[in-house]
Amino acid sequence: QVQLVESGGGLVQPGGSLRLSCSASGFTLSHYGIGWFRQAPGKEREGVSCISSSDDATYHIPSVRGRFTVSRDNAKNTVYLQMNSLKPEDTAVYYCAAVLGGMLGFKWEYDYWGQGTQVTVSS
Repeated sequence: QVQLVESGGGLVQPGGSLRLSCSASGFTLSHYGIGWFRQAPGKEREGVSCISSSDDATYHIPSVRGRFTVSRDNAKNTVYLQMNSLKPEDTAVYYCAAVLGGMLGFKWEYDYWGQGTQVTVSS
């Protein structure tokens, strides 16, 4: 079965950290560019971080730059979003999406989407 599954969300205090995982089954994630998106209640979905398929270059939007990092573990067919120094405004459902041969950016026609994982930053 071809699918993308996120995990690792939860409740964390401001200043804390979480690592989200985006695991693929049925296809090889290293061939895909990966975008991490989030959607907070009442807001539109926004692209947060991404990693290209070709050279693993990464991009982060200014509000998370220096706090979030994206990495791959090809042996585990998984991409990670490490989130540090979390703020209440980071609270959202986080999604990963995969596009074959994708480079940096969030405007792709993604081939696969995960189901989302909730991240709540609150004291």
